[in-house]
Amino acid sequence: METPTKTFRRIVTGHDPEGKATIICDAPPVNTHLVGGKGGATFFEVWHTVETPVLIHPQPDETDENGLILPPPKNGTRIRVIDFPPEGDEIRNLTEKEAAEKFRSMGDENASTSSKGAPHPLMHRTETLDYGIVLEGEITMILDKEETTIKAGDIVIQAGTNHA
Repeated sequence: METPTKTFRRIVTGHDPEGKATIICDAPPVNTHLVGGKGGATFFEVWHTVETPVLIHPQPDETDENGLILPPPKNGTRIRVIDFPPEGDEIRNLTEKEAAEKFRSMGDENASTSSKGAPHPLMHRTETLDYGIVLEGEITMILDKEETTIKAGDIVIQAGTNHA
């Protein structure tokens, strides 16, 4: 029996017509994607911006994207929660071509660095600065020459490095 993915609240604030602060959305994220089918990770797209500095809108929305896109918009930001289930053979045994297809499904096939002898079939690199915060459980971060176990409460600043 599969364990259901945990959900969380996403609270988005904005302004009413009088300029007073108000909650415009209080619900789990609706933009979610299961990547790789059974045994794959679930991506919860929480929010993104398309420019820096960000323009503040009275009623912010995020309806400008369809589907899952791995990197943030150029000059923008992205926050997401990813639920990684325990890894099984379906991930460990991916070929280079299958790994590239996983990243293609996330809109960034060039991110894949999978190759024969790589430490993990889903090794990838993006020209981004990522902040990873483990909310519960633990996960192993694999780099080119080392790996470490990240536990609940730990934070990773992943600075454009090749990783899985």
